[in-house]
Amino acid sequence: MTFAVTLSLYVARVFMAAVLGMLAALTGLVALFDFIELLRRSATRPEATFGIVSEIAALRLPWVGMQILPFAVLLGAIVAFWRLTRSSELVVARAAGVSAWQFLATPTLCAILLGGFATAAVTPVSAVMRGRAESLEDTYLRSGNGAMALNGGQLWLRQADHGLVPQGVAVLHAETVSAHTKELDAQAVSIFRLDTRDRPIQRIEAASARLISGAWELQGARTLTPGHLPDAPRTLELPTDLTVSRVQESFAAPDTFSVWALPGFIALLDRSGFSSIRHRLHFQTLLALPLLSGTMCLLGAGFSMRPQRRGGVAQMIGSGVAAGFALFVVSKLAEEFGQSGALPPLLAAWAPAASGLMLSLALLLHLEDG
Repeated sequence: MTFAVTLSLYVARVFMAAVLGMLAALTGLVALFDFIELLRRSATRPEATFGIVSEIAALRLPWVGMQILPFAVLLGAIVAFWRLTRSSELVVARAAGVSAWQFLATPTLCAILLGGFATAAVTPVSAVMRGRAESLEDTYLRSGNGAMALNGGQLWLRQADHGLVPQGVAVLHAETVSAHTKELDAQAVSIFRLDTRDRPIQRIEAASARLISGAWELQGARTLTPGHLPDAPRTLELPTDLTVSRVQESFAAPDTFSVWALPGFIALLDRSGFSSIRHRLHFQTLLALPLLSGTMCLLGAGFSMRPQRRGGVAQMIGSGVAAGFALFVVSKLAEEFGQSGALPPLLAAWAPAASGLMLSLALLLHLEDG
């Protein structure tokens, strides 16, 4: 029993060293290509200096590491278990009566804990740094008004409206929007006030609107109520719980939110009428990262623990890398289906990791008992 525990700890130490080394190497390589791409984009923008580009690339490093982590676990597992098999250490351990499931338990647990640490502790740092990098890119490397420009400058949102009917809803549409530090200006604004059954009870047409603290300030607003003549243009205030930062964040990438902030922000998006599919999918993907990391560990072991005397080691290792990239393609396809609404976010995020886990367990069962 003591021998099995000592061997498991030794295998886990070799595995973690290989994974961390692979993570550092792959992150540095991807970050280098990202930096070169940023330099290319900054060539026609004199205000984007070398220092700004370097800062953007450095701020994206934790996010790059999060994307690379599953592949680092896979390649690290392949390297670690191949070295242990080549030196006959695992062969001797199995001949001594130690099952592969025994000495694989600790490395798999380490991979799961590494994925959990990345989800719980790295994502808050990654989200803040990625948000800062996105802000610098909007300022120096992109044209338009940032993320809102992706919607053609228009704004659609829904908010709670307690003015006319308790628990009512107000739907706001603006043709053009410009955001400032503490205010948001909108032109050609239409507001539809609905009751609890989504029946229209009032419409407001305003020449412009400004989102200030706790209210929309409507200029040149005309109120249209069924059965009444339109009111003369005047200034109105419509209470709201939205802020400028919340409206801007609703257009931001889900990667700019930590796993701890996503549940509350998803609830806010649902209350405001914004689509929360991308954020729900990203949240479930972060929750599934520990399982995916453990799956990659078992997958790497299944493809690299074949004894060298049987030959075909290079083919087995290549097959492991190919299986990892196939799992990546499947996860991306599931993500696309999830974002389109064809698959529930829960299924789109967890199905690739679960399918990879079943594949890796089948390989290990064949290797150990076949």
